[in-house]
Amino acid sequence: MRILLLHPNYHSGGAEIAGNWPPAWAAYISGALKAAGFADLRFIDAMTNDLSEEQVRAILRTEKPDVIGCTAITPSIYKAERLLEIAKEEHPDALTVLGGIHATFMYQQVLTEAPWIDAIVRGEGEEIIVDLMRAHEDGRWQNDRRSIKGIAYRDGTEVVATVAAPTVKNLDAITPDWSVLEWSKYIYIPMNKRVAIPNMARGCPFTCSFCSQWKFWRDYRIRDPKKVVDEIETLMREHDVGFFILADEEPTINKKKFIAFCEELIRRDLKILWGVNTRVTDILRDEALLPLYRKAGLIHVSLGTEAAAQMKLDRFNKETTVAQNKKAIQLLRDAGIVVEAQFIVGLENETRETLEETYQMARDWKPDLANWAMYTPWPFSDLFRDLGDKVEIFDYEKYNFVTPIMKPDAMDRGELLDGVMNNYRRFYMHKALFSYPWAGSGERRRYLLGCLKAFLKSGFERKFYDLGRVNYWGPQSKGKVDFGFDTSRKRAELGKVEWKTSHNRKLTGPQQAQVMACGGGTEQMSEEAETRVH
Repeated sequence: MRILLLHPNYHSGGAEIAGNWPPAWAAYISGALKAAGFADLRFIDAMTNDLSEEQVRAILRTEKPDVIGCTAITPSIYKAERLLEIAKEEHPDALTVLGGIHATFMYQQVLTEAPWIDAIVRGEGEEIIVDLMRAHEDGRWQNDRRSIKGIAYRDGTEVVATVAAPTVKNLDAITPDWSVLEWSKYIYIPMNKRVAIPNMARGCPFTCSFCSQWKFWRDYRIRDPKKVVDEIETLMREHDVGFFILADEEPTINKKKFIAFCEELIRRDLKILWGVNTRVTDILRDEALLPLYRKAGLIHVSLGTEAAAQMKLDRFNKETTVAQNKKAIQLLRDAGIVVEAQFIVGLENETRETLEETYQMARDWKPDLANWAMYTPWPFSDLFRDLGDKVEIFDYEKYNFVTPIMKPDAMDRGELLDGVMNNYRRFYMHKALFSYPWAGSGERRRYLLGCLKAFLKSGFERKFYDLGRVNYWGPQSKGKVDFGFDTSRKRAELGKVEWKTSHNRKLTGPQQAQVMACGGGTEQMSEEAETRVH
């Protein structure tokens, strides 16, 4: 049985300005399938190779697969649906399968608008996809599909979701097949080296209502740090990886495991640099440990410091103070670590004044890098439901952190984009002229100059923030910006979105974290919990 996995060709000018990111999902799914005996498998990365629909169609004709699998985050859902439609046109008898976070929670809407999709894998895919492939290979798919846990499908006009599958309990038993990726294509521009995105844990022990990662992964599980370093060493040896970013939502949540991970990297002396996303509170907690983290190769920390407008909203219940943000940034810089401040902009109460406040914060706090991301309420998050009519754009292709989904009350979207670009221009002009050239010597300075190169490259190519596509050329063009929203796309019926989750913890009391920007949480995992979590 021949299996073809596809990654949709979606671009938005966001994180990809730093390079091409290896689709880890393909390695994990391929590894699970091959371990189960499904060895006739090929992966096509249409995004990295910028393949057109007709190029993908030609590949499908040549490959003649029996199963075509695809994944989708929210902004790439339409691209994924279209690829599977082409697959069904070319191979009507083949099984078309879609996975990923969007389809997991929005399966009713997806199967309604894309009836050519035969099955949706809901949640973690490694074990579910093997069960599905075995049923298909044995000819049991049609008759036994109600008994396959963790899928959704159409039965006539009815959309059926089977009982949720259990989460993968032993993450260390998963063996990804990294060989399916074209490693020469995955270059991290700031380092000019191949980049990998391994994970140390899945899920998060907290349950922020703006976030859906805890819903998708359901329970928090963390790997043996030595096994993670084994994987990194293998990526270096077999695929010439020279930089990695931990894929975890917050890898420092489990302090004990994170320290063990760093100590193992030091013990093996791998001499590889890496980055993480984490929280201000964790940096303050680990002040004395920052030299250890840097010695282990940690060179880039992205902090969720939020935004001025958020601090004025009760829904975000901001407790991380401005002084704490500033201190955390200084601690990281003193340790020789490049620090990036993440600002969320574009809430309904955003104004020119609050945008200016974020710029002044960035200048005062002195992060090495700053990123202004448009507020994007995931359509399957609790917060999206609570926002109600305040969300008026349902073109999910634009849910990409660079397009203003929410319209501020006091600004139009073009003015908002112009204000954000004004912040970028001023911040990085100052850094390029007065900071980066004198940022010390060695790895930190080289890394910052590499980051500047990535920004300049994306700006010159008009890819940054999707500026070329929306026709933004500077302040004079803010009234002519066209975000190209597909207004024919409508809100999914509330009753047809999977809001619930079979989370393994009772969500009561302080465990229900307050809403805030990713990386901006104040919660801490207790030492007892660190020991108990596997």
